Order: sequence, then structure tokens, then C-alpha cells
Amino acid sequence: MTTTLRPTEPLQRAADGALSRHYQVCVNSRPVGAVHLSTSLSFGPRVAVIAGLRIEEPDRGRGRGTVAALAAEEVARGWGCRRIDVRVPADASAALRLATALGYVHRNRGMEKPLGPAPARLPEGSRGRSMTEAEYDTWQRHAVAEYARDWQERGVPEDEALAKARNDHERELPQGRATPNMRFSVLEHEGVPVGRLWLASVGDKAFVFDVEADQAFRGRGHGRSLMLLAETQAAEAGKRVLGLNVFAGNTPAERLYESLGYVPVAYSMYKALI
Repeated sequence: MTTTLRPTEPLQRAADGALSRHYQVCVNSRPVGAVHLSTSLSFGPRVAVIAGLRIEEPDRGRGRGTVAALAAEEVARGWGCRRIDVRVPADASAALRLATALGYVHRNRGMEKPLGPAPARLPEGSRGRSMTEAEYDTWQRHAVAEYARDWQERGVPEDEALAKARNDHERELPQGRATPNMRFSVLEHEGVPVGRLWLASVGDKAFVFDVEADQAFRGRGHGRSLMLLAETQAAEAGKRVLGLNVFAGNTPAERLYESLGYVPVAYSMYKALI
């Protein structure tokens, strides 16, 4: 039996050059699933994204998903893409195994924590306050550079990493510090600034976009205090869930989040297209 991809629409071309197309996964012309392939909104036309790869229950376990994913990679190569990305739900164990077997590498994972009715309490001597405009300007320059470095360390070329870092900040913060639903804080301990926090509100959830203890004050529990500050602010805003992304290999952060009760919800993975 032959597994192929059958387009269900013409190739979609956006004004900025982005490509997108939906396909049926077919076995001897019989539809058994679907997949959506596009170029990345974050990284541009050189990076493809597989979204929504699905095989119907009766046809699972027969290699249909493997062949469909490989066929999608061939389409992406034809588009001129050099890399392909996929985001896999944490509870989709079969999909995680498939992506790993096909050579996809774990880049980062999304994590979430349900928030209780009582806000978290900061340690004695610690408090959060709003960033000043001057502190915001300094923080943003540093945050963009560190964000780009994180992507570079995980296989993204320097130009793409810098472009993504700048574009993400511009998209999320069109009005800078005054952007609605964004909150920027400084953690102080005994009156001394020791870390920074960027918290966003989205629907009934809050999201930690950036959190960092200052280099000189690391290893003293301030990272935990920053996360407790984030939980407090999210609860005060009426949010029920707090989410974040953590890059693969950041073992101290992963251990901290796990100790605070965060659980994985999705894995972002990538593969070079040679």
C-alpha cells in the first residue's frame, strides 16, 4: 500500500512570501488523515512548520504517520526550507516517539501550573515593584540579546535568532512598557534589585515571558521568589493558570519549575532539512 499526501487546496501565498497548504493523508487514494504544512511566522520562509498531523484511529500503528511526516519534509524541501519545526502535546506519547525517531530534536517545552485561591507569599525581605521607564529600556535591550542567544544555542542561525527576538518583542510590546495586559516588575531583596519579571495576561491565563535573577545574586533563591511573584500577580489579576516556556538544557530552571508544581503541556522540536 502507498501512503501519499493529497492537496485539499491550492498553495496559499501571503503577501510577505509565507506559504501554507492543507493535505489529506491517503493510502491508495483512501483518506486516512490530514496534515497542514506552512512556513514559519516567527522565522520566515526558510523554516517550515508541521501542524495538525492526524491519522484516523483505524489506520494508526501502521506507519502512516511516519510516511506522512517524511512526505511533508519533502514538500518543505521543495519550498526551499532548511529546517522544519513541530509542536507536540505533552500527552501525545506516540507523536513524541515518532518525532524523536524521525530525528527531531527537543528545543523547548511549554509548562503550566493551576493557581490556587490564595496568592503565594514572598520570603521575608523580598518585594516586587513596577519597573521604571529607564529600567525597562535597559531590561529590554538585555532581554532581546539573551533571547536571541538562547535560540542560537539551539540550532537557529544568528540572523534568524536576532530577527526573531526583535520581531517577537515588537509584536508583543507595540506600546512598550505601556502595552495593555503586560506587567513589568523588579524584585528587590532588602531594598536591592535582584531580578526582573515580564508577565502577560491572556484570557483566563497568565504567562511568564521573561524571568531572570541578576547574575550577582543567583543561587540565593531569588529565581523562586520571582516565580512566586509571578504567581501572586497572576492570582491578583484573577487568572487560573500560569504558563511559561523553558529551553531544553536549562536544567536549573526546569528543576525549579517542577519543584513549584509546573507540568509539561507541549514540546517544541526541530529538524534540519539536508
